[in-house]
Amino acid sequence: MVLVLVIGDLHIPHRTHDLPAKFKKLLVPGKIQQILCTGNVCDRETYEYLRTISPDVNIVKGDYDESTFPSSLVVSHSPIKIGVIHGHQSIPTGDLDSLSSLARQMDVDVLVSGHTHVFQAIEYDNRFFVNPGTATGAWTGTLNGEPTPSFALMDIQGSVVVTYVYQLIEGEVRVEKIEWRKEPETAHVPRSGVFPQSVPSPTIPGSPQGGSIW
Repeated sequence: MVLVLVIGDLHIPHRTHDLPAKFKKLLVPGKIQQILCTGNVCDRETYEYLRTISPDVNIVKGDYDESTFPSSLVVSHSPIKIGVIHGHQSIPTGDLDSLSSLARQMDVDVLVSGHTHVFQAIEYDNRFFVNPGTATGAWTGTLNGEPTPSFALMDIQGSVVVTYVYQLIEGEVRVEKIEWRKEPETAHVPRSGVFPQSVPSPTIPGSPQGGSIW
């Protein structure tokens, strides 16, 4: 099992001052093996904070980043290949056909993208597309009203990706689960693995039940 934090569009300190406190309480060092970030980190302090959660931090350059992050990257958790882009490369923004074309070009099974500030996890064209939304709830001119703060955790177990979305709604963290499986004819591995059948609320997968979540 590999637990991957998918996060992005933080826009600290330009549009907001910090992550929600209830998110920071969940994102404790020692549980998450890898971070995939869709960009718009915007400051060094936020980058260093992410490194306290997991030393394996992979960030692509957002349209507001002044860093030297790459425009795209690919990580492998065999047999799953995950591509990461900020999302402004998709025209129209968030269009699944455009994202699917980018995923084919990158030769990935899962494409992580941001830019829309809206969470999405959906299977399309035999691939899985994940947008973690904005972890801070940072505003964007393309939405009416305030975006919902959100991030995702991907629990990768062989050819199965179980994605948990954490959203801060009316001051409370709500958790949903979305499961996707790479089909064996493309994965070339047997369908196997044990994965959670229910989602505790709100905890990181694998944390103790009851009392403190850590």
